[in-house]
Amino acid sequence: QFQGTNPYIFTQLMLHIYQYSYYNCAIIHNTVTDYEKTKLDVAFRSFTIRNFEKPNDCRNLNQLRYYVRELCLKIEEYDTKFHYVPEWAYALLTQYNQKQNSLLLQDFHKTYA
Repeated sequence: QFQGTNPYIFTQLMLHIYQYSYYNCAIIHNTVTDYEKTKLDVAFRSFTIRNFEKPNDCRNLNQLRYYVRELCLKIEEYDTKFHYVPEWAYALLTQYNQKQNSLLLQDFHKTYA
């Protein structure tokens, strides 16, 4: 403590400095730069290329369900961890859902036609 200063004012000043530095730290860590976005895009794309088939190449409903679940988990991970998800990841998820819906419709017609 400084000599001759009011302890209440000193405490308030330190609290204000702490809150300000915490706020700046939160802003820095929640902002993703263009370079980081590019790195995240490349990492996400390599993950999908290694682990998934193209939606039109899928012929099995269980396979599609697995891909949709894994893609949703990866999107959620990126959103939670980095506060950023590549736009094309949502487009890919839409393609898998469309393929899944078309296979479900085919199965429905086979079963009830």
